[in-house]
Amino acid sequence: MTQVLGLPRLEERIRQDLAQLCLPARPWIPAKEFNGKPVKDVIVIGGGMAGLVLGAALKNLGIDAHLLDKSPEGFEGPWLTTARMETLRSPKELTGPALGIGSLTFQAWFVAQWGVEAWKVIDKIPRPQWAEYLRWYRKVLGIEVQNGHEVISLNPGPDQIVSVEVKDHNTHPATTYALLARRVVLATGRDGLGGPWVPTWAKAIPKDKWVHSSDVWEGTRFKGQRVVVIGGGSSSMDSAATALESGATRLDMLIRRQEFPRINKSKGLGSPGIVHGYWQLPDTWKWKFRHYINAQQVPPPRGSTLRVSRHKNAYFHFGAPVVQAISKEDGSIQLETPKGSLLTDQIIFSTGFRTDWALRPEFSSFAPYIRVWRDRFDTPEKLEDEELSDSPDLGSCFEFQSKTPDACSGLDRIHCFNYAATLSHGACSGDIPQISDGAQRLAQGLAAKFMAEDVDHHFEALKKYDDPELLGDEWIAADFPKSDV
Repeated sequence: MTQVLGLPRLEERIRQDLAQLCLPARPWIPAKEFNGKPVKDVIVIGGGMAGLVLGAALKNLGIDAHLLDKSPEGFEGPWLTTARMETLRSPKELTGPALGIGSLTFQAWFVAQWGVEAWKVIDKIPRPQWAEYLRWYRKVLGIEVQNGHEVISLNPGPDQIVSVEVKDHNTHPATTYALLARRVVLATGRDGLGGPWVPTWAKAIPKDKWVHSSDVWEGTRFKGQRVVVIGGGSSSMDSAATALESGATRLDMLIRRQEFPRINKSKGLGSPGIVHGYWQLPDTWKWKFRHYINAQQVPPPRGSTLRVSRHKNAYFHFGAPVVQAISKEDGSIQLETPKGSLLTDQIIFSTGFRTDWALRPEFSSFAPYIRVWRDRFDTPEKLEDEELSDSPDLGSCFEFQSKTPDACSGLDRIHCFNYAATLSHGACSGDIPQISDGAQRLAQGLAAKFMAEDVDHHFEALKKYDDPELLGDEWIAADFPKSDV
């Protein structure tokens, strides 16, 4: 019988591992004030996986990180709200946010509770269990997150300070307050610089007739309904399966392509060379890599697709983009496609996200000044890509850069650690496989910037350092021998 050690033993092992690695480092950044108010070293907006692992990486380097998340505790990120897959799509062995420490991995957490044999049996990680693991990760590393605190305004300034206006939803009524920070990181997820996208024809449909796959909704709304899902990706399958399992009478998937892609090309970007070298490649190569993956598209997982196709009332229609939507008097929706008309009661848009600053008013003070790739990169012929063109052109520390020099003082003190960073830095700011590498690269970059900004302080501290290595009683000065010459 497999011995199960339990979480207390694992947590003790983690404490030993960190101690043996001399982590976390002692705080070393001098305290700052501005106009009599304290200034945070780093404010991280977002307490999901990316925010947590960055908070842990900063803490290990002796840097204080103040995390804010508008969600209730334990419901950060999509795992228990808008994600609807049964299991994660990543292989279970990936180390994710463990920061190179074996005892912090999901595998160690799982085996400590259910044993090695149980680990061998599971295929992929159940989604709710991943959320439970992240809750434990936050607790065992002592990462503090201010939940129910929503950032409503972010204002970089000329004095090496970023002002952050926050709404506290834990009070009744909600109250607002201001924080000051030297650096701010946007760990805001897949829709970090915009939001869900729907085609223009959606405007012809009453809002109570459709949802986006990223919205919060209950599958019970589709019970007894005809449902159409727009799209053929992973979230399409998850949404379709949820509707079918909740009692939809018929489900039609309308897919533009003539067939599903079969190969997940992004899995071919998993080498250490890509992880550590992609972000330093010439721009043309970055574009070629990311455009190729976008053009090939990522297939839905086999398990997710079978979850839908096992229902006899599920229908896959390829080469069937919607060209027009008509609201009928009986409340149904008529969708026109190149293959003909289709009547439905409800529509689920699984049409992805777009960078759209209008959807993020909290960034309005600096959004117009951000340089994106289309501002300075000539797209190679036949490789046009709107998503890539709209991506922010980030610096080496994930920082925003200005279209015009000095147009927005302090813009480079805001760092983009979400999906929008992918073209500049690779898939290291949100995806499980590379999230630790991205967090450590950003944390180390921030440490270097703090050192450079405070170099005078550190030099003075060096001169004042007086912890003696020798006390003066370790030797006796000898008389120099008399010369025989």
